[in-house]
Amino acid sequence: MMAKQRTISRSATLSGTGLHTGTAVSVTFHPAPENSGILFQRADLPGKPVLKAIPEHVADSTRNTVLEDQGARIGMVEHALAAFAGLELDNLLVSADGPELPILDGSARNYVDVLMASGTAQQDADREVFEIREPIVYADEEKGVEIMALPADEYNLSVMIDYKSAVLGNQFASLQSLSDFAQEIASARTFVFFRELEALWKSGLIKGGSLDNAMVILEREVTQAELDRVADMIGKPRVQGQVHGIISTTQLNFSNEPARHKLLDLIGDLMLIGTPLKGKIIATRPGHAANVEFAKLVKQAIKKEKNRNIVPSYDPNAKPVYDINQIMSMLPHRPPFLLIDRIVGITDTSVLGIKNVSMNEPFFMGHFPEEPVMPGVLIVEALAQCGGILVMHTLDNPKEYSTYFLKIDNIRFKRKVVPGDTLLFKLELLEPIRRGIVHMRAQAYVGNQLATEGEMMAQVVRNKETK
Repeated sequence: MMAKQRTISRSATLSGTGLHTGTAVSVTFHPAPENSGILFQRADLPGKPVLKAIPEHVADSTRNTVLEDQGARIGMVEHALAAFAGLELDNLLVSADGPELPILDGSARNYVDVLMASGTAQQDADREVFEIREPIVYADEEKGVEIMALPADEYNLSVMIDYKSAVLGNQFASLQSLSDFAQEIASARTFVFFRELEALWKSGLIKGGSLDNAMVILEREVTQAELDRVADMIGKPRVQGQVHGIISTTQLNFSNEPARHKLLDLIGDLMLIGTPLKGKIIATRPGHAANVEFAKLVKQAIKKEKNRNIVPSYDPNAKPVYDINQIMSMLPHRPPFLLIDRIVGITDTSVLGIKNVSMNEPFFMGHFPEEPVMPGVLIVEALAQCGGILVMHTLDNPKEYSTYFLKIDNIRFKRKVVPGDTLLFKLELLEPIRRGIVHMRAQAYVGNQLATEGEMMAQVVRNKETK
């Protein structure tokens, strides 16, 4: 059985200081109806605008994830999103009275605690999970960043970081199950290098930062005068210098806390996808910008999968777009190798065709006498012929041209096709036709069942005798 969507049982509130603006902000989490997703509300703005948490609404990912829609912005959403993901909450309205969510202790711990105290409520709608079936990869070679999704039995993540830091070294963190998030990841705090502080301050950021909500990485020996100068500049208490290490008001929660925090940020940013995942995420030096771009790639894969799974339909009583005689005027194939009977739908980018499979087909004599099954290679050929119509119907003189296979990829056969079946072919352009090269997604259905699917690439060539 599919799991059900979840929200919280009752509203809950917490307050704190914004990391970058330094302003006091209160945020209240409200239950939301099923299929709402995660919604952020600026309660302090006229009309109390609501922003949906999706990758397309990310306006800035410099040092946090900032959402913007129709002029309303809200920042520092990633820690709250990570808590939602870790607790497997699907639908929430997050109402804030300021421009960013509070930094609190720099982790997701307080968010998890207040949400767990509010309790969770199961909703009626099913929780759709996107299963990673093929690798999805985002890479930025210049920055040494790579994030990939691979097939796996459940959602798990691994993060590796290397900032060429003598203090941090190479760090690795992983989460094998979201059920371990609260204990293993939620308490990991954010961090910053001392060398970055002055530039961040001058950029108008970290006004609410302190050693209570961020670890400061001191890479080299710094004079007490330099430490005091930076502390005075950003308006923070002075601290005693040290050769190198991590400056914080508390002990590390984990020996690899920075890597765990990067994993926390990754989980939060991937919550923007809006669909729970089933697969393994492996990330090297992830950051908010890379996380968001990767989330967009996953959303594209989800959209592609949904489009692939939409079963086409047609009205058998309606006049076909092209009958068998019109088809023969566009294709050179003839019986017994003409494998489509009619075209029932066509646009500039897609085509629907029909093949009525009869026991009179000559191939059933040998394939197989005791158990007649339409050969898969002929289903592929029928799909190709239907795709040929998609191309040929745009030409003034289709008989002057032929189409030839260049490549067939990812062909999968889902069920047998037997006498009495009606095959419905659906072919869609994956990209515009360029220089006669046609790249199509191909599907063959029997009723509402997918029988065959794959990708095809062909070339349209003018026949020699017509040149």
